[in-house]
Amino acid sequence: MSIAAVPPIERILFTEEQVNERVHEVAAAISKQYEGRDLKMIGVMKGSVYFLTALTRAMTIPVKIDFLAISSFASTRNSPGMVRIAKDLDEPIEGEDVLLVEDIVDTGLTARYLLQTLAGRAPNSLGIVTMLDRTSRRLIPLPIEFRCFEIPDYFVIGCGLDYKQRYRNLRYIAVMRQGV
Repeated sequence: MSIAAVPPIERILFTEEQVNERVHEVAAAISKQYEGRDLKMIGVMKGSVYFLTALTRAMTIPVKIDFLAISSFASTRNSPGMVRIAKDLDEPIEGEDVLLVEDIVDTGLTARYLLQTLAGRAPNSLGIVTMLDRTSRRLIPLPIEFRCFEIPDYFVIGCGLDYKQRYRNLRYIAVMRQGV
């Protein structure tokens, strides 16, 4: 195995077993809340793909899925910037119950922008489910209906979260080593 193939991990934050268990618990809660309703889940690409797949496979109700892709432009390296939709939904959401699926909610600015954009399309209901919620960096209040884990201000990889498009496929969530 080459050095490049070894993930730059400081420590494992959540094991594969912990992730699977929590995803199943959140899937059960969503299934219960939306039982008898027509639910559409919208994944925010690329990071949410792994979480969305695991979540929907564990759900006991039928769901529809769609995807958005976003691009963000920061004015400086560590400041939040503008967000734009790079890939829009394939189908309208008017009158639908919608859950936005995020891999991680951080400052809340991107999620708020997406919620405002989607709310303008007249869904019946609109909420967020996230695998990770980093509330310590939140700049604006944001209602998160479902979350798997709340985490401190760590840079994490795995389960869809990446560093330079790598390590999304790790089956656990790890804190990335600093200085990589």
